[in-house]
Amino acid sequence: MHAWCHLPCYTGPVPPRSAVVTYVVPDPVSGSFCIRTRELKTSYISVEDASPHTMRIRRLLRSIYAFCKAPAAMPEEKAGKGENGVGVETKTSGSPSKSPSKAPRGKMVLSRVKLLDGTECEVAVEKKAKGQDLINSVADRINLLEKDYFGLSYMDHNNYKTWLNPEKRISKQVKGPWEFNFEVKFYPPDPAQLAEDITRYQLCLQVRQDILTGKLPCSFVTHALLGSYMVQAEVGDYDAKEHVGTSYLSEFTFAPTQNAELEEKVVDLHKTHKGQTPAEAELHYLENAKKLAMYGVDMHSAKDSEGVDIMLGVCASGLLVYRDKLRINRFAWPKILKISYKRSNFYIKIRPGEFETFESTIGFKLPNHKAAKRLWKVCVEHHTFFRLMTPEPPQKQGLWPRLGSKFRYSGRTQYQSRMAANLSDRNNPEFERTLSRRKLSSRSMDALGTRTGETPEMSKRHTMSHPPPHIPGLEEAPGKDGANKAGSGRDTPSAEERTPEKKDKVCSDV
Repeated sequence: MHAWCHLPCYTGPVPPRSAVVTYVVPDPVSGSFCIRTRELKTSYISVEDASPHTMRIRRLLRSIYAFCKAPAAMPEEKAGKGENGVGVETKTSGSPSKSPSKAPRGKMVLSRVKLLDGTECEVAVEKKAKGQDLINSVADRINLLEKDYFGLSYMDHNNYKTWLNPEKRISKQVKGPWEFNFEVKFYPPDPAQLAEDITRYQLCLQVRQDILTGKLPCSFVTHALLGSYMVQAEVGDYDAKEHVGTSYLSEFTFAPTQNAELEEKVVDLHKTHKGQTPAEAELHYLENAKKLAMYGVDMHSAKDSEGVDIMLGVCASGLLVYRDKLRINRFAWPKILKISYKRSNFYIKIRPGEFETFESTIGFKLPNHKAAKRLWKVCVEHHTFFRLMTPEPPQKQGLWPRLGSKFRYSGRTQYQSRMAANLSDRNNPEFERTLSRRKLSSRSMDALGTRTGETPEMSKRHTMSHPPPHIPGLEEAPGKDGANKAGSGRDTPSAEERTPEKKDKVCSDV
């Protein structure tokens, strides 16, 4: 390296402020030399003082030498990230290549996840991984496409069930062992609109679990009817020679308290389901389960303004109020203008009725501040998922700090999930049922569902042996939920409630 340093020498009162340095460096790419000029700061240099002048020159040359070493590393590009999130180095042909497997990786942590069929799987993720990374790994493990309805739950240090936040690091949420439960977070109001049978199968497993734990209470007749569809999906058609008495039902549990009378009723109903495929039986199972009053209701204990113990339930249609296991009030999402919490109090602002003039605010008392915030988060997530077409964008930080919680649901809404599933071109995957372990393809019922004049695409959306009166799909107007009101055992949202609207806002006042 050669350099010429032009340092102005002054004897007057004004010292120089800078020095222009010209230097020659080789270009490793082209093999030629290039001339560069750089202006460096200097100080007053006297003609009579040569020793400081020489030291200054040496310091300048050392700085130039360090500055000129940077272009030599130009052909080697910075490490990037591949599609799988693992660091991959990209280099030119002139530099030595290294194996991508030697790219640095973070510390791995083993997570245990209990699936809905009772089995456990171990997933290794990075310690800095977010919740969505683990959810994607579990969904890929069970080959689940419509994963937006599901989530991972864990028990916090206060023994409260908490949902894993997909946007935050797992290490900042879970303090103990990484043990989670894969569960349904958003219960679809109309399971027939799910695109794949494996999604309905996972939903069936969740409903069975809710029935056995007492979360979803049923009558004797409902237990028997749902149990018969469960047996049809797992065992198949009733065979008088093979299925003698009720002994073939020994592996099944239909109710928290099961007796011989219930098993006999299940056998009688099982005989009437002959010819139904497993996917058809599971669809009939869900069509009857969705009519139950407590289907998809997330319960939270609270007290009203008079101090009476009540339960607040959050579901796809709105906020429900229960007292002594009976529903006493219902607030649909279109009627709620604002939800908020302050300390341990939870508030909802109601839109004025037809003969009312002013808005009204109703407050509830929760056990503590964390319980109020947990209920508020559940309401925000359910409102965004079922009511809006797209989630609200995060608010930009202004000049002044923003008061209140910054939490917003950032995942895909039900509308986006349906559109993505309808646009997917993959076939229904094969999977095994829990008890029978029969590997059946969900496409086996396409021959039953296809009628004269129909194409396979027309019968792809439903799984019944006969086409339904209306097949929901992309032909619907944007925002139509298409919920079926016929035969519903609970209040069904009106047409206004079923239409996702961006004008519905859920705010917080902390």
